[in-house]
Amino acid sequence: MSIPAGGWVIVAWAPDEYGAVALDWALADAERRDRGVVVVNASKGDALVDDRYAFDDQLAELERRLADSGRPHEIRQSIDPDVGGAVLDAAEQLDARLIVVGLRRRTPVGKLLMGSVAQRILLAAACPVLSVKPGSVPD
Repeated sequence: MSIPAGGWVIVAWAPDEYGAVALDWALADAERRDRGVVVVNASKGDALVDDRYAFDDQLAELERRLADSGRPHEIRQSIDPDVGGAVLDAAEQLDARLIVVGLRRRTPVGKLLMGSVAQRILLAAACPVLSVKPGSVPD
């Protein structure tokens, strides 16, 4: 895979409103800065059903959206006990210029008990991280 002139944007993506807004912002940045987009969809694999792990039809729709953007792209899907680590690994491997994550509202107890993928990415990333909320629109 050749490196786009502006480098890579990594998207922490799930087939939900948080993933959708993160993808919107990543594609806008990629277009503006001549970057490619790598989408990371990972699951801890600790449940029989994980609604954040995409099914084949959701991946096909994602591929169509990426292809329609005209930007170089790749989709990485994995089972990884450290979902944030999967995103950070992709960013490190590709010397990413930006990581985009959708933020979920969580209670203080939820943060304490379950940790936070976004928080792990924000604290450990070597590149800038853009955190976005559903309803926000790239300019």
